[in-house]
Amino acid sequence: GGSSGRLRNEMGVLPPGDIRNCIAALGDDENLITELFQYRFKTGEGLEGHSFGNLFLTALCSITGNMVKAIKESSKVLNIRGVVLPATLDDMKLGAEFEDGRIVRGESNIPEAHGQIKQLFTEPANCKALDEALNAIKEADLIILGPGSLYTSIIPNLLVTGIVEEIEKSKAKKIYVCNIMTQPGETTDYTVASHINALIKHAKGKKIIDAVLINNALPENISKGYAESGSIPVRLDMENIAPIGVEIVSQKLIQENKQGLVRHSSNRVARAIHYWYRKSIKK
Repeated sequence: GGSSGRLRNEMGVLPPGDIRNCIAALGDDENLITELFQYRFKTGEGLEGHSFGNLFLTALCSITGNMVKAIKESSKVLNIRGVVLPATLDDMKLGAEFEDGRIVRGESNIPEAHGQIKQLFTEPANCKALDEALNAIKEADLIILGPGSLYTSIIPNLLVTGIVEEIEKSKAKKIYVCNIMTQPGETTDYTVASHINALIKHAKGKKIIDAVLINNALPENISKGYAESGSIPVRLDMENIAPIGVEIVSQKLIQENKQGLVRHSSNRVARAIHYWYRKSIKK
């Protein structure tokens, strides 16, 4: 990404953006420190575009010696609920092969290429998974994938050696939270089945999800900006999902707002997953 990419190139650290978002998501929304962690500089030579949290994590990484220790110390500062772990500490770079034969490298460049993605790959090809991440998967009662950018946030984790195998072996219940809208340049015209098939393909055909959670309601005043950008609601195509053999969990998941923006409500998603999990363990 932008700030993360700059810090990676200039400081040699792991891209901190997604990690920062995960830490902030587990913090107290009303905490000034959490707000500060997500603050992005709008001006300033060298500072413009950087988020404070990215700079904070980069500095801590330099002080503590590695990103895992930096994450742990940041988590203490924000007093978060839970633990955040990267899938790997290797210097992994993301690439995509498109249906038209083009090869594009770099997370932020892939959506900009505006094509049908055939396959994601990493450089180097075999990145070692963090032991703590594998142990967390082993010990989990519930594994949730998504929501988020399918090809640049979710699938890259599945490309790390050992992650897919550990998810498949796990006795945990596994659910994927599908995006509500398509993402131009990444999942243009994708249906629910398209999302599921992309996950399965990059998991080498292994069964890594039992169910898919989808939204079944849209705002009446949906913003015109979506249509203008080429983003449309992800269509539920049961005829293509049935052969895959995953359960469909359909709920209203959107967050109410006056702007007609389509966002997941964290409370609704949490309730839907909790209800599905309680029901599934009784089967």
